[in-house]
Amino acid sequence: MTEKMIVYPPIKIEGDIYLPGSKSITNRALLLSAMSDGVTHLKNILYSDDVKYMLNALKLLGVRCILSKKKTSCKIYGQGQKFPINKNITLFLGNAGTAVRSLLSVLSIKKNNIIITGDQRMQERPIKHLVDALEQGQAKFKYLKKKKCIPICIQGGFQGGNITVNGSISSQFLTGLLLVSPISKKNTRIFIKDHLVSKPYIDITINMMKIFGIEIINNNYKEFFIISNQNYISPKKYFIESDASSASYFLSAAAIKGGTVNILGIGKNSIQGDIKFASVLKKMGAKIILGKDYIQCSKNKLYAIDMDLNDIPDAAMTIAITALFAKGKTIIRNIYNWRVKETDRLFAMSTELKKVGAIIKEGRDYLSIIPPKKISSTEISTYNDHRMAMCFSLLSLSGKPAIILNPKCINKTFPDYFSKFFSICKYNSKKQKIIN
Repeated sequence: MTEKMIVYPPIKIEGDIYLPGSKSITNRALLLSAMSDGVTHLKNILYSDDVKYMLNALKLLGVRCILSKKKTSCKIYGQGQKFPINKNITLFLGNAGTAVRSLLSVLSIKKNNIIITGDQRMQERPIKHLVDALEQGQAKFKYLKKKKCIPICIQGGFQGGNITVNGSISSQFLTGLLLVSPISKKNTRIFIKDHLVSKPYIDITINMMKIFGIEIINNNYKEFFIISNQNYISPKKYFIESDASSASYFLSAAAIKGGTVNILGIGKNSIQGDIKFASVLKKMGAKIILGKDYIQCSKNKLYAIDMDLNDIPDAAMTIAITALFAKGKTIIRNIYNWRVKETDRLFAMSTELKKVGAIIKEGRDYLSIIPPKKISSTEISTYNDHRMAMCFSLLSLSGKPAIILNPKCINKTFPDYFSKFFSICKYNSKKQKIIN
């Protein structure tokens, strides 16, 4: 029987939240540390399913990784040019897109026979554009089931050179290419075909590569130039800032039902693109204060928006739920890449929003939402997608319970989400539980 989480309606939302580290930054930091000369001490890591897959993969590749007892920090003993030591292994990476795309790229630098595979959904998510780009740099691969998807055998041989990659599906393809290019034999020039989605995630990659000793020349996100034969150098210590995507749920909760919520450990100088979520909430009417190392949100009258949210696709899902509490019709545009995430998020979001009474129009790359007069209480299917579970927990702010199926799917990126959410919920009595 499917497990359920009943999120009972709080009477108020208020409090301070210190969030775990960013998933996107954690997995990049782990891989960069493994490829570097020297030992790197990573602090405030996120210990979630996606991060576990990366850690396990690095260990299989011969990298020494030592986690602290509380699993909030990790020491990585970098291999430098020796990476990877083990070359005839299989890496199972679940549905961790960041791990699959980045490892596929950096492991193509040497001749080997490393197999990358994942769960059923990951085997449906496209990698052809990335493989095609790496093959332009002389890397060789062998699809093991169907073309365009994992499982795939990496045979290696990437040398760099002039490469064109399609940027319209996932920014993770470009991230992978950027990570491998400095250690290639030839200077690399990457040309972007079509529109590059999720540009802020590329900014994260470039920013972090600089910290690990590598400079990237970025020509307006149309062309990137990377010098060859470089070495990644450990910064010795690296602090991972709190996850901006995860902050979106708590900020929206305050905007809808606050009180005031303070998100600690992230602020206006964040390198994460999802920090822009706060400005979108502000445009909807929420009261926002963006400090150096905190974000504060307070309740206010909310209004619909019509916006291109291509730069913040994950946090845009939270806007879709917030729209249920806003006056007017909200339209979220340029979000085709929702369809190639952990599930087809456009279909999933459309389906579940209709169940609560919203009037929905689902386009190829947009979602139109007219809120219902009253939000219906219903069971919410999560499609084994962590962000569906976290987003729809906000339905409890309507005054009716939110019933979330398969709530443990949050383990992918935020295992402590519900306990954190309940910590800012004010109840007349404690009423949250998991039932079978």
